[in-house]
Amino acid sequence: MTAGQSEGGERKYQRIANALRAAIDAGEYRPGDRLPGENDLMAAYQVARMTARQALSVLQSEGLAEARKGAGVFVRTFRPLRRRGIQRLAQGQWGTGRSVWSADLDEDRDIVVDGITVTEQDTPDHIADVLGLSEDERVCARSRRFVLDGKPVLLSTSYLPMSVVDGSAITQEDSGPGGVYARLAELGHAPARFREEIRSRMPTTTEAEDLRLATGTPVFLMCRTAFTEGGRAVEVNEMVLDAGSYILEYDFNA
Repeated sequence: MTAGQSEGGERKYQRIANALRAAIDAGEYRPGDRLPGENDLMAAYQVARMTARQALSVLQSEGLAEARKGAGVFVRTFRPLRRRGIQRLAQGQWGTGRSVWSADLDEDRDIVVDGITVTEQDTPDHIADVLGLSEDERVCARSRRFVLDGKPVLLSTSYLPMSVVDGSAITQEDSGPGGVYARLAELGHAPARFREEIRSRMPTTTEAEDLRLATGTPVFLMCRTAFTEGGRAVEVNEMVLDAGSYILEYDFNA
């Protein structure tokens, strides 16, 4: 057995983190409760301060706990957001004037759209390929950050052909009831099919800062493409989601 390991080959900080995680799952520590501090863990497990610190860091990186400067480490009170991938994109959602993201929310929660910017710009090569645009065609880029319960959870940039949306409310910060998809329908380009691609990686420095991520927290990268009935791609939405803040739910018939 090497230094820093307990019996069975498990490292000491992992054993402590596992015990704390089990206590959280069992309800011994509730959301908002303070976890044992470094001194408490050092005494209880007879370990060095660095080992106790690593154990608490594991829980923070998993999104189960958060450090409060000068106060200690506490069980997170934030409830993960259940992203209902099928229901949110149904025409019965945006077609009746509701935003797509409102399908994800319980009645007692709300999302704030923060820092929205709308610009006309040259089309990035990978977006041009999906939208079928030539190199001289431009896009309307809609970027925004979504904040839930005071915590940034999602960064999003949508790209739409200027030839389709020029002069419409889509080029304004407030695109109106039902959002972009309702406006596309009014323009004769209603989305009839969506494709979402999802992968995961560690965030860039900018993404970690914008989403206020704890060290070690990964992100979901989601790219959604909206297609018309005729098969034309009319929007590409690139999103970065805090993986510790989301449950991705897909409920569909066999």
